Amino acid sequence: METRFKRVVVKAGSNVLTCDDGTPDTSTMESIVGQIARLRECGTEVILVSSGAVVSGKNILKSSRKLDAVSARQLFSAVGQARLINSYYELFSRHGIMCGQVLTTKESLSTRDHYLNQMNCMTVMLENGVIPIVNENDTISVTELMFTDNDELSGMVATMMDAECLVILSNVNGIYNGNPDLPETHVIREIHPGEDISGFIRSGKSGFGRGGMITKYRIASKVADEGIEVIIANGKRPGILQDLVLGTGSETECTRFLPSDKPISHVKKWIAHSEGFAKGTIHVNQGAFEALTGEKASSLLPVGVTAVEGEFEKGDIVRIISPDGLPAGVGKVSLGSQKAREIMGQKGKKPLIHYDYLYIETND
Repeated sequence: METRFKRVVVKAGSNVLTCDDGTPDTSTMESIVGQIARLRECGTEVILVSSGAVVSGKNILKSSRKLDAVSARQLFSAVGQARLINSYYELFSRHGIMCGQVLTTKESLSTRDHYLNQMNCMTVMLENGVIPIVNENDTISVTELMFTDNDELSGMVATMMDAECLVILSNVNGIYNGNPDLPETHVIREIHPGEDISGFIRSGKSGFGRGGMITKYRIASKVADEGIEVIIANGKRPGILQDLVLGTGSETECTRFLPSDKPISHVKKWIAHSEGFAKGTIHVNQGAFEALTGEKASSLLPVGVTAVEGEFEKGDIVRIISPDGLPAGVGKVSLGSQKAREIMGQKGKKPLIHYDYLYIETND
């Protein structure tokens, strides 16, 4: 059977891999592994971003000491990650497939060199028939060093590895156009580039994970803007990956974020997901904002800068803020903060952020 995609990132959340009582859902885990094996037979390379380490550890380890939130997370993830990867190793081996563990942190992806090292690691694994199983290293990722959740991590992995599709498996069928409990509410099947449906999404986090649908929507919109199709679907549904990736279930209920037809460079993809690494903030005036968001490619010149916040060095990532105070994008600066303050507002200066190292959020 012909596959729709040559390389796919699959993200399985804690709510997918956990039963209602908090125990690991081994049947769903086995089903997902079997489906990935089927995709491989059809020619699709798969990278699995898997949550579940903390929940798994908490389920088997009962500490007699009262622990603070950070210590508890570190303890449960250390024990749970070993259990999780062992389970995957056993399940994939039944299909004659090798898998390997890739633990990462937000900080380890904050520089271009580290980013490329991580990419090379997973590329070598795929070239040798090994499925990368990626998770955040919760034993050392705490507070500001943490990804929002594995949705954010999966988005970065999808762009890093030039995937054609990111499948985010949740415990619901997709994004609804209202309260899912009401009979007249339905799943939004397609979201086009630049389309804003954030008003339909209710706030709140998932039962066993750190994120929620708002995070999924934000990450999915960004990844689709980079030319990668994103699908949010129900991971508990049997055969869901085969239906989506092999096209065997054309009527499968899910939400698809259609990819932009304007691809961006690999460097820009890294920068697009680097907001969490930002060392400072650049405020721009209306003229600069209109130039940056216009059809013509534009660099950020000092003349359009109204304020520089924070301390950063040449090559660091900074946030860009529009005149109305809203996030406009991120970029890699060509000057340190001190020099940037000295020349802001001046004409005839070289770009503070060159277009090649600038990512502007689109809101068509």
